[in-house]
Order: sequence, then structure tokens, then C-alpha cells
Amino acid sequence: MVLNQNNTPLFDAVKAYRERKVIPFDVPGHKHGNGIPEFAEFVGKKVLEIDVNSMKPLDNISNPISVIKEAEELMAKAYWADHSFFIVNGTTTAVQAMIMSVCQPGDKIILPRNAHKSAINGLILSGALPVYIQPETNEELGIAMGVSVESVERAIAKNPDAKAVFIVNPTYYGAVSDIKNIVKLAHKHGMAALVDEAHGAHFRFSEELPREAMELGADMSAVSLHKTGGSLTQSSVLLLNEGLIDKNTVKTILNLTQTTSASYLLMSSLDVARKMLATKGEEVLSKILKLTREARDEINKTQGLYAFGKELIRTPGVFNFDETKLGVNVTGLGLTGFEVYDILRDEYNIQVELGDVLNILAIVSVGDTEESLKGLVNALKDISEKYRKSKTTQIKYAKIALENPEVIVSPRNAFYARKKFVKLEEAEGEISGESIMAYPPGIPIVTPGERISREMINYIKFLKSQHSMMTDSQDPYVEKVKVLGL
Repeated sequence: MVLNQNNTPLFDAVKAYRERKVIPFDVPGHKHGNGIPEFAEFVGKKVLEIDVNSMKPLDNISNPISVIKEAEELMAKAYWADHSFFIVNGTTTAVQAMIMSVCQPGDKIILPRNAHKSAINGLILSGALPVYIQPETNEELGIAMGVSVESVERAIAKNPDAKAVFIVNPTYYGAVSDIKNIVKLAHKHGMAALVDEAHGAHFRFSEELPREAMELGADMSAVSLHKTGGSLTQSSVLLLNEGLIDKNTVKTILNLTQTTSASYLLMSSLDVARKMLATKGEEVLSKILKLTREARDEINKTQGLYAFGKELIRTPGVFNFDETKLGVNVTGLGLTGFEVYDILRDEYNIQVELGDVLNILAIVSVGDTEESLKGLVNALKDISEKYRKSKTTQIKYAKIALENPEVIVSPRNAFYARKKFVKLEEAEGEISGESIMAYPPGIPIVTPGERISREMINYIKFLKSQHSMMTDSQDPYVEKVKVLGL
């Protein structure tokens, strides 16, 4: 069968279903929106008429044999992979499936400590033991970058029995590691190369961007098309190259963790986003990169702001850089990134991806326009004039929690262990029974099984003082933390 990237087999099937005006006596219960007229009036009846359940004409995500299968084959071809699997539970499910596909309880996996919480939760589900690599850090920006080939090599030398190497490509802020040589190194030692490419869905479709994992020989990658590729939130793809990992094993694991009630809205958006990227991606991304470069240049002319970019290449942990990640260091304003994040939203009606101690991050993607980027640039210039202070933000908090913690108990054993609450201030030296993090970016400050340090406690207190959105802890206000013990 010849695969034509202009085709959208799943989306076409969904549209054909709607045109037939089927009378539904299956789920979902809103029955083409009739059961929730207020919502249907707001979003449009057409949307709810294609929010349907699996059936023969529309295939089934648990065992695709027709239109979903063809759409997944088109996706795999677009990404130069052997196989692809549609994901509707977010890239979290894809990341966890990667780990569970290669690791059994007690197996080691090498990964950077600045991995997303989905990777940590994948350790709990699989029972794997983490071997953490210290990511490189940029002291000026106060953020973790990628990992060096040398650090991976050292970890492999100390843990030759590890089953896989797990790499993030790119990091949240756009740093790209040397994926090609890390993959070669992993394969040389019989280890699978797994790549969390949640923020790199667009890489494959422009020569001006870093190369993507499948092209560089990775065994699996998890790709968030909803983040930078244009599909709907929560839709994602898991890519597989044949060799070390069996596709049927992956399918079985996905059927263990992914819903049986897959959203056809989400899957259809994957089908259409893939078509757009495969047929128009080079043109669209070229325009986006041009606009982003212009915006970066304008921001760097503004007092107190530094929009970092490709000049970071060849600094520690930055083999390459994704220019669509528009990170701006705001220390020259005398404000924290948290403060600028709030000002942009509350005063200028602009929502950026995140703020940290020293920076804000705007993610630029296929849906951005010249007007949207001009709006951001003008707002930042105005903030520089109205809010800039004479003092500078202290960097001390930015360094905290980037260093690898002390792992005392495996994440899985800690998750299932008996626990007790202690006050946050009194938790130093205790073994954490839960993850605590700010979201975004969703990188844990502490995870189950790690010893809680005074630095972690101070960092959590600082994040709370900045009104960061704290997640995953049982106490929503993180006044108390769960630790191991009766």
C-alpha cells in the first residue's frame, strides 16, 4: 500500500460517520450533544457529533486493523519510524510505556534527574531502579540543560547491567543533547535508547531545526504533537524502530495503561496535524522560525532582558538548540520569572508557558502569528519600562534541586511503603513517600524513595512564596509531606 501524506483516513472516516446521521444507542451518553445543549451551543454541535465511540467503521485503538491502523502507518512514515501508536492519555502514557517495554522490576535505567514526572511514575509502574545522570547546568540562567555523552558513558561503565538509556530531547527550555552519539553508545552496550521528545514534535519537519530521535536511531520516542505540532491537548504519539523492542510488547503495555474509550476528536486531530506537518511543515516552520528570531532580537534590545538562543550551543549540555523555545532571562528587571509570568497574564492578557526563579518561557509553535509575537515583545518592553527595579534577583534558589538526590529506596517500594505525615519544616533527613513539584515544568523536586534535604525544603518554601502551582503532594498546600514510616 502506497502511503500518501495528503490522506487523512481516520478523519475522513469520522466525517463520513457524521454525514450518515447515525441514530446512536451507544456511548457517549450525550448522544451527539443532545444531552448537554448548553455545552453544544458553546462549542458547536458538529464537535459533539464526532465525539463517538469505537465501532467497525471507525476501528478500535486497542487493536487497530483499518482506519486507525492506516493513520498510524502514515504517522510512522512521517517520522521515519517503523511503527507508531496513537496516544490519547497524553505523552505521560507514551513515556511510561517506553520504560515498561524494556524494564522489569529490579532492572536499572539510566536517565537525567530533570526528567518529567511521567518518567518517575514509569519507574514506579515498572519497578525499575533509576541511575540518575547529573544534567549540565547554566549558572547564569539557573536552569538544567541536556546531558553530555561523557556523563552517559560514565553511568554505563558503572552500571553495565542497565537495560536502557532515557534522554530528554529537547529540554523544556530548548537544549538538545548529542542524541546520535548517545544512541550509539547505548546500542554498543546492548541498551535500548529511549527519548522523551515531548517538546520536539516539530523537529522532523524543518532542516533548520535539530534532528529528531527516530532519524538518529533511537529505539523509541514519545512525541507530544499537541505541544508543538498542532493536535488537540492530550493527543500524542509513541514511535518505535524495530530491533531491540517488540511491537507486540508495546501494544500489550499500551492496552494495559491506555483508555479503551479513545477520543476520536483527539485521534482525528493527530491525523490532521500529521498531514499538515508532512505536507506544509517546512514552509510553516520556516515562517515561525523567522518570526521567533525577530522577536528574540527585539527582546535583546530591551533593557533588563536576555532572550537566549543558539549562542548557547557548545556550552555544557547544549549540543544544539530549539529556537522555537523563547526563553527570556528577566534578572535584569529585578523581578523573578514568577512575577513576570503573573504580570504578563494579569496585566497584558498573555499566557506564557512558565516562569521560574530567573526566566520565563514562551513556546512558539505552528499556530503562532506575527501579531501574537509582536504582542509578547511589546508587553515585555512595557514591563521593562514600568516594572524594572535597581536590584537584581538572587540566583541562590535557582541552583537548588538541580543536583542529583540521594536515592535510598526504589521508587516503587517507596510508593507502596507505609507512610506518615510530617511537617515540611521537620522533614529533613526523612525518606519521601511522594513526589513534590511545581507544574509546569513537572520536574520533581523530590520523588518517592529519595532523602529530603534542607535545600529541597527551602526550595519548596520559596516556590510556595512565589505562588507556584504545586502538585502531586497529598497535602495540596505542602504544609505537610508524606514520608516513609509508621
